[in-house]
Amino acid sequence: MTALPDPLTVEVVDLIGTVVARYHEEYERAAAEHSLTGAQARLLRMLVMEPMPMRKLAQCLKCEPSNVTGIVDRLESRGLVERRPDPADRRVKLAVPTPDGRETAERLRTSLDFARQPLGRLTVAERTLLKELLQRMLGVAPEADEADEAGGDAGDTGRAGKAGTAR
Repeated sequence: MTALPDPLTVEVVDLIGTVVARYHEEYERAAAEHSLTGAQARLLRMLVMEPMPMRKLAQCLKCEPSNVTGIVDRLESRGLVERRPDPADRRVKLAVPTPDGRETAERLRTSLDFARQPLGRLTVAERTLLKELLQRMLGVAPEADEADEAGGDAGDTGRAGKAGTAR
């Protein structure tokens, strides 16, 4: 029989769930303001990071390839995405964001205020520590000193320490 999680772990999991639910609500709302569905917005954001074949998009979105084809068709009809041959294998088509698609994805990303406002109340050191803890939870290798460069607001100067030493 597995042991029950301790009350603190249960509370942290509940808080993470609340954060995720609020993020999804705001993401859907922000997507709608750009006349996109949440799935279209997520796919467009993924393509801005890396053009991908349909099969890989379906795997990343955890949906059927036919659903991805429909999403890409709709984004393509709006001039946000185009299909191009993969230079590594010309039989494969990559979905690639157009300049308008990149601009729309960036406007969408910068319009998400839910996390930005509460995170802004944390010091740079606290945000850095939170980032590192989330990366550890996800098994992602931390980026070296990225937070020092991306830092935060000028108002954080003087309050920020190097959280990278707290590993």
